[in-house]
Amino acid sequence: MPVEFKDYYVTLGVARDASGDDIKKAFRKLARQHHPDVAADKKGGEEKFKAINEAYEVLSDPEKRKKYDQLAVSPGTDGGEFNPRADRQHGGDEPGVHFGGTGFSDFFERFFGGANHSGVPGNGRSVPHEQAAAGAHARHHGSDIEGDLLVTLEEAMRGAVRPISMQTINHQTSQVETHSFQVRIPPGTADGRLIRVPGKGEPGTGGAPAGDLFLRVRHAAHPDFTTRDADVFYELAIAPWEAVLGAEVTVPTLDGSIKLRVPAGAVIGQKLRVRGRGLPQGKTGERGDYFVVLEVQLPTSVSAEERLLWEKLRDASTLQPRQPPSA
Repeated sequence: MPVEFKDYYVTLGVARDASGDDIKKAFRKLARQHHPDVAADKKGGEEKFKAINEAYEVLSDPEKRKKYDQLAVSPGTDGGEFNPRADRQHGGDEPGVHFGGTGFSDFFERFFGGANHSGVPGNGRSVPHEQAAAGAHARHHGSDIEGDLLVTLEEAMRGAVRPISMQTINHQTSQVETHSFQVRIPPGTADGRLIRVPGKGEPGTGGAPAGDLFLRVRHAAHPDFTTRDADVFYELAIAPWEAVLGAEVTVPTLDGSIKLRVPAGAVIGQKLRVRGRGLPQGKTGERGDYFVVLEVQLPTSVSAEERLLWEKLRDASTLQPRQPPSA
């Protein structure tokens, strides 16, 4: 079944030979502009944010980007539709499952996602249509289906309810069936977690129960934050004098801004830890920590006056950066 080809380079507005840094900068700029929390058009901003995330998910990963670039030169991928059956050497498949509301396009699910008939051990196997037609009285548990679910950090923080639609092919009738339902995203949902939706997999035969749907959570890339389990990380750019003298700064978190003290003598890469300001975790809801990672920003150009001051500092400073440490 044909799917619409997605030009991820156009989505991010970067050249096909863009560096990883260029891709990251383009994503951050667009994500800040279209993030649902700040976009003037909430609905349009949400859809644009999802498209930006999908493009970044692929182009920021070297292996996925390589696979995508191979797809992009395949016949019939000039921005229109193409048939994945002709591109199985690139990982194309014909799973017969189409999701709506997960945050990912059919194109992504087909080539980079987890939409498939998983056949999880213990849940039976897929029954070919011919077998089902020949013996409708045979009982076979329906196979499970797996897909991906894009979850923003704000949703992971507070929890959410997401309307999902799913089109599948009923192998007994060869008819396309559309299923619509609500999926609850609990607060603290971790990246990679599987959310189980009972009975939404492939239908069983001979009166056997249907399989289940498993949605694998993928945290949406955020323009400011990254996560590791329940911990949240934020990169803070500081001036050289702030690193030397210390400073009081205001930094954003997922639930409001806080004031933070940068200690005198701070170094590049130093992590400042704020306990209990990360994501909720576990059944207790206890929260992870929030880490501010310091990045000292140096000027790329200086005025004549600034140059004189830097030279004066150089002449007065006792710092010996290449002096071997004393024993």
